[in-house]
Amino acid sequence: MWNKRVKLIFIYIVFIGLAAAVLFPLYWTFLVSTRAKIALFDKPVPYATGFAAENYSRPFLVGLYGHYLLNSVIIASGNAVLVLAMAIPAAYALSRFKIRGRENIFFWLITNRMAPPAIFIIPLYLIFSGSVFRGIRLIDTHLGMILVYCIFNLPFAIWLLKGMIDGLPIELDEAAVVDGCSYLGILRRVIIPVAKPSIVVTGVLIWLFSWNEMLFASILTSTRANTITAGILKFVTVVGVDWGEMAAVSVVCLIPAAILVGFAQKHVVAGLTFGAVKE
Repeated sequence: MWNKRVKLIFIYIVFIGLAAAVLFPLYWTFLVSTRAKIALFDKPVPYATGFAAENYSRPFLVGLYGHYLLNSVIIASGNAVLVLAMAIPAAYALSRFKIRGRENIFFWLITNRMAPPAIFIIPLYLIFSGSVFRGIRLIDTHLGMILVYCIFNLPFAIWLLKGMIDGLPIELDEAAVVDGCSYLGILRRVIIPVAKPSIVVTGVLIWLFSWNEMLFASILTSTRANTITAGILKFVTVVGVDWGEMAAVSVVCLIPAAILVGFAQKHVVAGLTFGAVKE
C-alpha cells in the first residue's frame, strides 16, 4: 500500500516539475512584459510590482503590430483552409485507390517536410520577386505566404490524414457505393463526417505551424504582409533590444493560439485518440 502511495507521489512530483519547467518561460515572458525598460536592469530578477502598460500600447497603437497581427491571422487561416482543401482528397486517394507507385509518392511528399526550410529561401525569393518568372511577383503578399507555407504543411497534413483514413473500415465505402454514392460522395458524406475530429486536429496544427513560422516571413515580407512573429525581430536594433515590448508582443502572440485550441479542445482530444481502439 505504502509503495503504491510513494510511487504515486513521485509521479505527481515529476509531472509538477515538468509542468513548471514548461510554464516558467511563459511566466517569465509575461513578467518582463510588465516592467519598464529601466526597471528591467534594476535588479538581477525583475520581481518589483508595477505594470508598464506602454509595453502593450505602444507597439499596437503607435506601431504597426496591430497590422502584423491581422496579417498573421489572414495568412494562418488561409493556409489552413487551403491545405485542408487539398490534403483531404489527396489523403483519401492515397489511402483508398490502388495507384501505381503510391508508396513512392507518399514518401516523396514526406521528404519535402524533412528538408531543412533554409534550402528553399533562395529559390523562393527569386521566384516570388519575379526574377525567374516574369509577371509573377508574390513577395510581400498574403497569397505568397499562404503558398509558401503549403510547401511544408501540405505533406504533413496528407501524412496525418492518410493514417486516420486508413483506420476507417473499408466497409463504410462499400456500403456507400451500394447506396449509389460516387467517390466524391463517399468523401463528402462518409469520410469527412466520420473523420471530423481528425480533420479539426490537422487544421489546428496547420494553423499553429503557420502562425509560429518566422524564417520565411522575415525574408519574403517587409511591410504589407509582415507577420507578427517576424515583426518581433524588429525590436532588435543597433542601439539595443527593447525587451519589454518584445515580451509584450510575444504574450499577445499566444492569445489567438490559446483561444483556437480552447475552442477546438473537444475535437482535439477526440482526434488524438481516433483509431486508437479497434474492434
